[in-house]
Formats: sequence, C-alpha cells, structure tokens
Amino acid sequence: MDRAAGEHRTPTAVPHPGSGHPASPRVRHGAAVVDGEAELLAAAVSFLEEGLRAGDLVALASPPETAELARAELGERVPVDPALSLLGARAPDVLARVRRSAEEAAAGRGGRLRILSQVDLGPYPAGWREGLRLESAANRFLGDAAVDVLCVYDRQRLPAEVVDHAARTHPLLVRDGAWSVSPAFRDPAAYLRELPWPREPVEDTAPVLAVDDAPGLAALRHALGAVLADRVPDREQREDLLLAAAEVAANAFRHGERPVSARIWTDGRRVVCAITDSGHTFADPLAGFQPAHGADLSRGGMGLWLARKLWDSVDLFPGPAGLTVRLSSRLR
Repeated sequence: MDRAAGEHRTPTAVPHPGSGHPASPRVRHGAAVVDGEAELLAAAVSFLEEGLRAGDLVALASPPETAELARAELGERVPVDPALSLLGARAPDVLARVRRSAEEAAAGRGGRLRILSQVDLGPYPAGWREGLRLESAANRFLGDAAVDVLCVYDRQRLPAEVVDHAARTHPLLVRDGAWSVSPAFRDPAAYLRELPWPREPVEDTAPVLAVDDAPGLAALRHALGAVLADRVPDREQREDLLLAAAEVAANAFRHGERPVSARIWTDGRRVVCAITDSGHTFADPLAGFQPAHGADLSRGGMGLWLARKLWDSVDLFPGPAGLTVRLSSRLR
C-alpha cells in the first residue's frame, strides 16, 4: 500500500494456509533466526528503519548492548522499551502494554506500532516454556491492534531447543527483510497442549505442604499462607504468591470438583505450588492470558490471570486425577 510518493509499505499480513491465521489481519508477528551480532543488527536496523520511514511508533525491546548498537545506527528516534519484550515481563503485562501502545500509535502518522524484540528467555527451562507460551498466545490476544512484531532469535545466545520453536510460534518468518508464511506454524491452542510438562527438580524432594481433600477454601488458603509466610522471605513477593495461589484454589472449589488437594515444594531458591481438583471438563491452555471477562474485573474470572501476572510460570495439566495448576517462581 503506497503511503506517500516514493514510499512503499510492506503488506500488513500474509495469509496462513490450513487452519487459518489466528490473529487479526492487521497483526504481523514474525520471527527472524540469526547467527550472531552482525546478522541480528542487520535484521533489527532494516525492520526499524522501515517503521521510521512510515511514521510508525517504534520500540526496541532488547538487552542494553543490542539497544546501544541499534541506536548508534538509527539515533535516538528509537526508544528502548523493555516492557514490550520477553525480558522477564509476564505475559498479561506484555500483552496489555502492547495493546496500550498500539492505541497510542493509532494516532500517529503511520498508524501502526512496530516492535523489535530480541528474544531472551533466561537460563532456566521453566522460563523457556513460559516465554514460548507467550510467543504463541500473542497470536490470539493482540486483538485488532495494528502492530508489527519482529522477534529475533540468535543461535549464538539461545538454546537450540528454543530456536527450534520459533517457526511454530510465529505465523511468519523473516529472512533478509522478506516476510513469508511459516509452514511449521501451529495454532496456539494445539501448540500449548503439545508443550512438554516436565517436573520441576524441586518436586522430587519432600513437599513442605501436602493437603489432600481440603475441607474448604478458607482452610486451604490458611494452610497455603502459613507455609508461604515461613518459606518466602520477601514480604511483597509472599503476598503476591498467596493472592494468586488462593485465587487458583478458589477456582478449584467453585468450578472444579472435590476432592481438592495442594502441594508446595521449595529448596530456598524456587517455590512450586500445585493445586489439583478432580474435574475433567476444563482444559483451555489459553486461559489466564487476559481476564476471563475482559476489562470488567468486577465480573471475576481473574484467578489464572492473576497467577500468570504474579508467578513466574503457570502450567495447566489435565490428567487422570483431574486438573492440576502448577505455579512456580524463583525466590527473591
């Protein structure tokens, strides 16, 4: 689409064959797999320069060293916004920030938000899993936002296991500035169900809390609170973890089936809380990336959303015993 004389804009969407594209046609979500700093910088500069020419609102979400290199090429026109990246931010917060920024961009000359995100999911498999979930779920939850997101996967920085998922979590692949359909892309609901659910190492130790057939929500909440008070040193983190765990327990009693059980494990570095109810009707792997009833929080539906906001990792595992929600976080 021509925006002005002499200026050509890349189409905002490439249709996906098969089961259909899960996101709005206004969203482009692509992955570029690179090998080292030179390729990373070339992909970033090309993408950001196109947005600057078009008058887009652009944001660079990357580690400081990459941001410095990109801004040396492009100048201060490119703001650094780590809240838009996968650098430690939790999924509900990332998605909400992208939507707000897209609304701001809509009033600009280009009318679009353009995000360059250098993927860094941290050193732990639990962080990889949660980051990959966000990459996939974003295809469903960016709504009708006019946004281009280029996620750069550097083979020299990321485990091969993470890089291999880029084509499955992104509808589009980007190579030498050209966007094309990813034939390996998986629908988010299917992809999330297929992700492995390995045990956390701390789960192989004796639990510090074991409750079977809890008599009610109040009793279970009290038991969770007592253990977290004893085992989580940071007060703010302790309150956050309890708030979310109690909401998950409330969901188990309100929407699941009894008996409801709970386990907590900790080794002083990580804490893992698993809450299981005996129901077999709930199995939505996309639950909790936004409140169940949208922006109207007075209607409830915030349990899993709070869990994704307040714990580092949230796993939903429907199995023979019912539905288990496993929450895990590193201790501060």
